[in-house]
Amino acid sequence: MKTFIESQFPVSKVSKESYKERKANYSQTLTGLGKWWGRKPLILVRATILGLLLPATANPKKDREIFLKILTMDEEGLWLRKSKPIALKDLYSQLQPEEREQWFSEDSTPDKPKYKKGLKQEDKTHLQKLIFSCLSYDEKLEYCDRPEHIANLPPTTWQEINTYLGTTASNLPELIQELGKRQFGHIPRVGDAFCGGGSIPFEAARIGCEAYGSDLNPVAALLTWAALNIVGGGEEVAQQVKQAQQQVYDAVDKQITAWGIEHNASGGRSDAYLYCNETRCPECGWLVPLAPSWVIGEKTKTIALLEPDEINERFDILIKSGVSNTDLAGAKSKGTVKDSDLRCPHCGQSTPMQMIRGDRKETWGLRLWENTDLVPRPDDVFQERLYCIRWVETQEDESGKVQTHRYYRAPDEADLEREQRVLVLLQERFAQWQEQGYIPSRRIEPGNETSRLLRERGWTHWHHLFNPRQLLTLGLLMQEQLETRFLEEKEFLDIKSVVACLLGFFKSCDYMSKISRWDFSITKEMLVNAFSNQALNTLFNYATRGFIAFDTSWFLRLPNIKIEQDYFIAPNDCRNIVENAEIWITDPPYADAVNYHELSEFFLNWCIISIQKLFPDWYTDSKRALAITGRDDSFRKSMVDCYKNLAQNMPENGAQVVMFTHQDARVWADLALILWASGLRVTAAWCIATETDSALKKGNYVQGTVLLILRKQTSDTTAFLDELNFEIEEEVKKQLDSMLSLEDKEDPNFVDTDYQLAAYAAALRVLTQYKNIEDFDIAYELSKPRKKGDTSPIEKLIDDAVKIACDYLVPVGFDTFIWKTLTPVERFYLKGLDLESHGEYRSGAYQELARGFGLKDYQTLLAAVKANETRLKTPTEFANKSLNTDKDTGFSNSLVRNILFAIREAARTGEVKDGKNWLRTEIPDYWHYRKTIIEILKYLATMGIKLKDWQKDAEAARLVAGAVENDTV
Repeated sequence: MKTFIESQFPVSKVSKESYKERKANYSQTLTGLGKWWGRKPLILVRATILGLLLPATANPKKDREIFLKILTMDEEGLWLRKSKPIALKDLYSQLQPEEREQWFSEDSTPDKPKYKKGLKQEDKTHLQKLIFSCLSYDEKLEYCDRPEHIANLPPTTWQEINTYLGTTASNLPELIQELGKRQFGHIPRVGDAFCGGGSIPFEAARIGCEAYGSDLNPVAALLTWAALNIVGGGEEVAQQVKQAQQQVYDAVDKQITAWGIEHNASGGRSDAYLYCNETRCPECGWLVPLAPSWVIGEKTKTIALLEPDEINERFDILIKSGVSNTDLAGAKSKGTVKDSDLRCPHCGQSTPMQMIRGDRKETWGLRLWENTDLVPRPDDVFQERLYCIRWVETQEDESGKVQTHRYYRAPDEADLEREQRVLVLLQERFAQWQEQGYIPSRRIEPGNETSRLLRERGWTHWHHLFNPRQLLTLGLLMQEQLETRFLEEKEFLDIKSVVACLLGFFKSCDYMSKISRWDFSITKEMLVNAFSNQALNTLFNYATRGFIAFDTSWFLRLPNIKIEQDYFIAPNDCRNIVENAEIWITDPPYADAVNYHELSEFFLNWCIISIQKLFPDWYTDSKRALAITGRDDSFRKSMVDCYKNLAQNMPENGAQVVMFTHQDARVWADLALILWASGLRVTAAWCIATETDSALKKGNYVQGTVLLILRKQTSDTTAFLDELNFEIEEEVKKQLDSMLSLEDKEDPNFVDTDYQLAAYAAALRVLTQYKNIEDFDIAYELSKPRKKGDTSPIEKLIDDAVKIACDYLVPVGFDTFIWKTLTPVERFYLKGLDLESHGEYRSGAYQELARGFGLKDYQTLLAAVKANETRLKTPTEFANKSLNTDKDTGFSNSLVRNILFAIREAARTGEVKDGKNWLRTEIPDYWHYRKTIIEILKYLATMGIKLKDWQKDAEAARLVAGAVENDTV
């Protein structure tokens, strides 16, 4: 039986809903549990599972309508989700003058609209609905909650759904279970063998499936366990967790206050400490504090000033607030570290940090720290220094209202004494705390991410990533949550509360280490978590929270969700799984995307004792040796082992979904071989935009997740390699026709990259439907080393599929016959404008388009090559460059290039005849090509209303088109 997702999928709407969920940041349902990299949006998981259970009928439009209705993505569903009112100004601006008279008073203005007196609430609601219905899907989402926030659909909607599907459901879990029983004979079980942050098992269980989740990494398994047991535990668990966390917080706060390590004499308490490294300049011998910038806060205009201390050959650091913009700019530019060089403010010389560290080819130059080292030794290359504290003071004003005042100060003698007191307190407890597991004791194993910690700082143990103040506070937190509150005769009284405290601890660690940076920007002026990116980056200056600032990281903010379905979560290697599932949905590691196994050790080494007590059957290491990494033959073999095992643990009518995020033909070819060798075949593929446009992701990052739908390989047929090209071409066209027939011109479902990715998937469908291909050894292809420039037969077939798609996809409004007469480079330029007109500025999209047309040299056609700003040159920007040159790339003397120059001439001189004359004199057989010239000119003329850089040239194109059309011999 073919399912909905194997025949169609509302890519655009699911993408927009996924994007909305991602943009919610910390208000996402599972994000509040703690850091994991690459959680997939819950709405994507929900839509995928529903798509696999919903049957495809002979009425695809009605299928789509019902699918959207179930997910509240139809008109009624969006209105149901609307939670914010449209502002009066926006309502007023959307109405025609005669309509305004009906709803608004006569003295209303665009800036100050007022409802008519006596207007009833139902009338106001009607107006909201009227205007809401006129908005685009994107605009409507601005006023809507996410689908997961809707408790249930109205009974009338369920009646319509049930009538069409022949079901009797009254809520989503009932529908999912009924559809699952119809397809598999029982409630469907969804499994995820790379569960990561838990999105897939959590959402599967929430919507009515039984769920299985496992991950090689125990931190991932713990987060997934928490998603189902704590987030999905309902109100009772949420209250237990809240109470437990408050008890621990209060106890730690009381102890820190008693120690007196965060309070000053005037009654203030610290909420942030700023530290920097120091090193001696090899040129002048001065001890230099290190920081890329000496700005502390742009909003408060606070800076650090380096004051020379000639006697001690070092610098005093002064803290100034409320400085001028000039001083602020100076502090920003006078950093002592630039481009990995020490810039000494005393002698003015620059020295590479590699030289200061003494890096050598095979060994590291820095002294390697020992386990007992808590601070640098006096002769270490890098010292550590506290240079600024932010204090918080509160007092009541005359009205009894509490006023909070924050201010920055350089540490004085009393502050430095408190720092020393912290070190003494830690030293007194260090050995015992390590033995009890309150502080990490494991060594840092070298790896892609972890080796830099040894090389750049000499840190050898995980606790070296934390300074004494951080270790003392975190160790106290760990002791309190394990020993004082929840242990009685070595057994935990409340496992969910302990896990919640552990996750609150992880979040606090993320903001409490030497790799946690200070953000001085005008909107922030705050500490940023260590894993705001996907790396273990050492810093020259870092920040630490005072305990009063822990309230934003320690306490879990849990939504009230109650999961009723059965589930099982545990750490496990995908290759060893013996659990069965009707549906496997996985987001596997691939091509060195993220080194999860290394990054997670930052957290794992704090919770070894906790996991051993909480989950005696779990292991407590990251299983680095078993982690699937790289993209070589061992990676491919490991992936085959994983997916072959999953295929064996699903029924004959079961399905798998692999979530994949690459646009590289070689990686796709590898994936084809992996799935093929695993006994799976591709039945469909869809590309969903799942990544946000945050500052961290500026660049040519993949913004989409490809969903590959897979079934068991049941064919015994053998294909011939030289015959597959025709089959792939037909399958690509069939796929594109299917997508185009479902396209909504007013609210597009697909963008150009979707069609290119669909071509990849179509090629995979053809390849994987066969058991074997004549003269092609899958095992050999998987195992053989890959040399640069090598192209496998499979990679060539997949590359050709994209070329077919690019040739087949004609820009809207362009004559199909004329399109086929153009050269590949001409089609690239014209299709590139089509991409640009749809708001596509990612360099990868143009690179993929060029690959599709078989072009290697296309850079000369671009006006901008910056990531997310890529666009093609206009006629004016081309001027006479690349025009009939000797070094011809196929474009300089092409018909399109001459037309662009004719447009430029007409725009430059203001004389249409100049453009027409150029075409008549420079294009051989002008009269033969006249119809083609007119078609291209008219297409280019449409760019004026789509692209701001084209307005003048587009008008010239329109005038030249008219002149050519009216031209006579």
